[in-house]
Amino acid sequence: MRATKLISAAVVLALIATGCSGSSDDRSDGRTPPPGSPAGTEAFYKQRLSWKDCGGGFQCATAQVPLDYAKPTNGRLSIALIRLPAEKKSDRIGSLFTNPGGPGGSGVDFIRQTARSFGQDLRNRFDLIGFDPRGVGASDPVRCLDGAQLDQFFSTDTTPDDPGELEALASQSQGFAKGCQSKSASRLPYVGTLNAAHDMDVLRAAVGDEKLTYYGASYGTYLGAFYAEQFPKSVRALVLDGAVDPRISSTQLLIEQAKGFETALNAFADDCVTNQLDCPLGTSRAAVIRNITDFLNDLDEAPLKNTKDSRKVTESWATTGIATALYAKGFWPVLRQAFAQAQQQKDGTLFLTLADQLIERKPNGTYSNQTEANMAVNCVDKPNPANLAQYRKSVDQAKKVSPLFGPFVVWGGLGCVYWPVQTKQPPKPITAKGSPPILVIGTLRDPATPYKWAQSLASQLDSGTLLTLDGDGHTAYLQGNACISKATHDYLITAKPPRAGTVCR
Repeated sequence: MRATKLISAAVVLALIATGCSGSSDDRSDGRTPPPGSPAGTEAFYKQRLSWKDCGGGFQCATAQVPLDYAKPTNGRLSIALIRLPAEKKSDRIGSLFTNPGGPGGSGVDFIRQTARSFGQDLRNRFDLIGFDPRGVGASDPVRCLDGAQLDQFFSTDTTPDDPGELEALASQSQGFAKGCQSKSASRLPYVGTLNAAHDMDVLRAAVGDEKLTYYGASYGTYLGAFYAEQFPKSVRALVLDGAVDPRISSTQLLIEQAKGFETALNAFADDCVTNQLDCPLGTSRAAVIRNITDFLNDLDEAPLKNTKDSRKVTESWATTGIATALYAKGFWPVLRQAFAQAQQQKDGTLFLTLADQLIERKPNGTYSNQTEANMAVNCVDKPNPANLAQYRKSVDQAKKVSPLFGPFVVWGGLGCVYWPVQTKQPPKPITAKGSPPILVIGTLRDPATPYKWAQSLASQLDSGTLLTLDGDGHTAYLQGNACISKATHDYLITAKPPRAGTVCR
């Protein structure tokens, strides 16, 4: 999918050597760089953060990290952090670092918005910390396009069915890559997951923790897993919620993600059928899916109006809105209303409102840099097809297994074909050999990170334990399930995982 929080590709980057092998991580204290680190790394590990009040009980700070860990004296980046201090100092265990996913999601915004939704037992014992990874938000952000250009990018048909539409899509994808090269060339080689994981070790040292305690959601699961791969003996407890499978290729990841959205759409259809009083789409799953497909096909020819601004609600905008609603079951009534509004009033405002939430478009027409950071990280994290013809084969494969979402999701990653920075390092399993137990959480009908990915990551990790939510929506923690909350809290506090095979309902 087009550079959204749907995690187009979130895995191994070896473009920049870091000199930090997990197997040699035998530091005796928390403020010493990994053995073999280049000269100049020590200063980053020994830095002290200056926390200042930033409203609402939160404190903010800025850390410094090397632009390139292989050459730590050749430039630096600033990393923005926020924390909500532990409420019971006598019970404090340390810091709980978090990442909300993306890549491209602001960890600072995440903690400011959700910190008090974390369990009271966690808030008592941990400073809750969010940070914007390198290239994201307030951390030397990657920039590529202005608001009007991003509007055009998201409006472009991502299910091209004639040469003209394909040419337009390729042109937009190339333009995105060129914009990033023009505005952010110096940062593009260094924004991948490998370096972001190393940044977390510097941040861990900067807050004074000997070992890392961490909650990562969605793409944040790979960021956390890769931290464990590099620094297994610096792990205290990691929760990886809505896991990404590090073994699969960039295009296979998109194909399986499209299948996940298809599964979630079927669950929405079944739910809609049971709510006949406000289901405008039919009386059976097949009818609902058929009507949604016909609706999107019609938009390809005749976009809808909206009451927010001058944008036309194209097939691409509407599909993005549908995908947004599939992230959480609480949005399903809104999605039913969106279809009713479109049918009865020829108005696509609700679809556009949903889409804007996902891609972080503001009412004034500007965007956060989530879209640009998402693409920048995804494109350097894994090898990409060499050309449009190769990429199209993956689209054809996706369409067979996911008729509605397949082309939309996979074509959304086309920009990586034209990316100015590429890696040849293939995906590989993550084992984090030598780490303490790591908790992996998977949701059975997760649209963006299919459950099979959680199963795969838990099995790859030498010390992985799988916790399952029999439910809908993307990720499990913070969704209100008492069983998931208790298991997560107990593990983070004690570092002892739940019994393997535990299923919450």
